[in-house]
Amino acid sequence: MMNPDLDLTVHRVIRAPRTGVWNAWTDADSLARWWLPAPTLCRVERLELRPAGAFVTRMSDDGTEFVPHLDACFLLVEEYERLVFTNALDSGWRPAAPAPVPMTAEITLRDHPDGTDYRVLVRHGDPAARARHEELGFAHGWGTVTDQLARLAESEVRA
Repeated sequence: MMNPDLDLTVHRVIRAPRTGVWNAWTDADSLARWWLPAPTLCRVERLELRPAGAFVTRMSDDGTEFVPHLDACFLLVEEYERLVFTNALDSGWRPAAPAPVPMTAEITLRDHPDGTDYRVLVRHGDPAARARHEELGFAHGWGTVTDQLARLAESEVRA
């Protein structure tokens, strides 16, 4: 359930089947194509799709030097329906103090007459963390990568 004092959301209808959107999330090569706002490049180091599995990505602005981006773990994986991950625990299950803020993200996919109802719910531990994430550009960042995800999934339908 969404708490407006603690949570931020993104919602889109993606004009592609739910399986295509799921595959874009769960295939490392596909994920690397949309997970960071272009032109930043993404490298998926670990994508272990199971509860307690690692979710580790790196980023690069020049295509040469890749620096840490996300070191997280999955909490829940419900095939074709939901992914939940947190950066409050790193990929080795150690408590973390990640920059810019600790969060837990829930990605939900549902069938929609036009494709996939795609929802992102990002939970924060306190109002200050939520406000910091919003100030740092949550809407633009998550909105941009959601648009990139939609373009990728929709292009697969047309191919």
